[in-house]
Amino acid sequence: MYRTHTCGELRTDHVGKEVALSGWVHKRRDLGGLIFVDLRDRYGKTQILLDPEVVAQYEIAEGLKYEYIIKVVGEVILRDEKVINTALDTGKIELKAKSIEVLSKAKTMPFEIFETDKGEEDEELRLKYRFLELRREKLKNNIIFRSKVIGHIRSYMEERNFIDIATPILTVSSPEGARDFLVPSRIHPGKFYALPQAPQQYKQLLMIAGFDRYYQIAPCMRDEDPRADRSPGEFYQLDCETSFMTSEEFFQLMEPLFIELTEKVAGKKVLNNPFPRIPFKECMETYGSDRPDLRFDLKIQEITDWAKETDFKVFNSADHIRVLVVPGGNEFSRKEIDGEFTDAAKRAHAKGLAWTKYVNGTFEGGVSKFFTPEQLEALTAQLSLNTDSILFFGADNWEVSATGLGAVRHLVGDKMNLKDPNLVAWAWIVDFPMYEWDKEREKVDFGHNPFSMPKGGMKALETQEPLDILADQYDIIANGLELSSGAVRNKDPEVMYKAFEIAGYTKEAVDKEFGHMIGAFKYGAPPHCGFAPGIERLIMLLTGEENIRRVVAFPKNQKAEEPMIGSPAVVKAEQLDELGLSILDTIVSK
Repeated sequence: MYRTHTCGELRTDHVGKEVALSGWVHKRRDLGGLIFVDLRDRYGKTQILLDPEVVAQYEIAEGLKYEYIIKVVGEVILRDEKVINTALDTGKIELKAKSIEVLSKAKTMPFEIFETDKGEEDEELRLKYRFLELRREKLKNNIIFRSKVIGHIRSYMEERNFIDIATPILTVSSPEGARDFLVPSRIHPGKFYALPQAPQQYKQLLMIAGFDRYYQIAPCMRDEDPRADRSPGEFYQLDCETSFMTSEEFFQLMEPLFIELTEKVAGKKVLNNPFPRIPFKECMETYGSDRPDLRFDLKIQEITDWAKETDFKVFNSADHIRVLVVPGGNEFSRKEIDGEFTDAAKRAHAKGLAWTKYVNGTFEGGVSKFFTPEQLEALTAQLSLNTDSILFFGADNWEVSATGLGAVRHLVGDKMNLKDPNLVAWAWIVDFPMYEWDKEREKVDFGHNPFSMPKGGMKALETQEPLDILADQYDIIANGLELSSGAVRNKDPEVMYKAFEIAGYTKEAVDKEFGHMIGAFKYGAPPHCGFAPGIERLIMLLTGEENIRRVVAFPKNQKAEEPMIGSPAVVKAEQLDELGLSILDTIVSK
């Protein structure tokens, strides 16, 4: 027997018992005759006392090194009150060893596993030895927490009559919005499977089959570039679909899950219950983003009418002028304003960032010199200014005048510590535009999901201007992250044909791409809706991690490579021959 207990299990009620522990040598301290070892496993640490007068094979103890794996048998004893370690759950006891055995030796580590006060090593090195980095407490706990979250999700869904159904991994290429990973077929030369970007079509077909509540923790594969909040290649999502529910009923069904995950599993506080429902247009105009951080209440305000009465050319040439008033922001330095804040606005496609400060009832600096005292007085009244503040202005079209200030708002939240790490502000963003104007192709195209039901159905498609039509589509967001998009699905073939027609697609083109779906709808499709929150993003949110690679056991790097195993990799020529494939020299040279 390698162990009778784990290294995090022993307490004072085990005193006097003989136990066996196995684990890694976390620390070793030689006090000149007595050796103390902190023994570690995933459950915790226990101090081992190695006394040469008691322990057999004491020479083994003398040769122990960092991260050796050992087995120790001995008696649980109380620590002296003076050396109780309150930082450990096992800190009141220690194990007085009688015997010790080395189960596995360890080479010198490529980096310090736990002594990280000198700064983190190069990420590429850590990913190459990810199995070692996973020994670190924070990363280990993230992976354990992920398991707890998924376990809670499964319990919640099954208690509400959801059925866990696995959908195919080898499927067909379809325009989901990202590049497919293709898998060549040996049996059908020249044909390819595609790995699923999402089980979207299958879960809708399950609704037609009569499984009114479906879910799975679904693997999804998309050939996308990596980002801090997006894994390259693969990720998991809570794929979920329901029948005979409105979007509001669906919200009410799913909100308790996110509340429980936040409060019971993560130990954080939910800001609003029920979650706010914010229309997309209002959200963009108020927060400059469709995924705003609502932990702090800074709102963008429209001042176009006031601005057009001034002689300031920057304002007069813009369609919309907006302002973000930041109480206390008058303390920002000119360097911060012209550097960090202006850069943030420009990254959101703003041409620049206008500003002025309001201090002791008067305006100073920035663009205030371009306005008359009367105009500034009118602005003061319109904005109800009564606190020393900085005013940031956005002047451009409807979108950019908002998004530039949205980026500034996000940065303000960081710099002024307005984002409480123990608070989660959930919200639903609703009423997305069904269509948008594609400037490059000079045509109307779908704004997001072409399979969302337009609000108002066929009547809306036939009577409203395309850019005025709203979709019964929604996002669930929290703390500046989008967790998922979802929608009430378009189940009516005629409505679907009309929706695609407005975007410039012929009936033949729709049938070619989605004929199997439309054909299925003709056999009786119930009203259905759903969503698919990303598991990794959810874990990021609940742990407070800023990089998605910190919540994945074996992530890929920023080049979509996995340095530890060495993927992607070259395959043997005979494997390619079997599939009827060859690698072009032009591709290899790249």
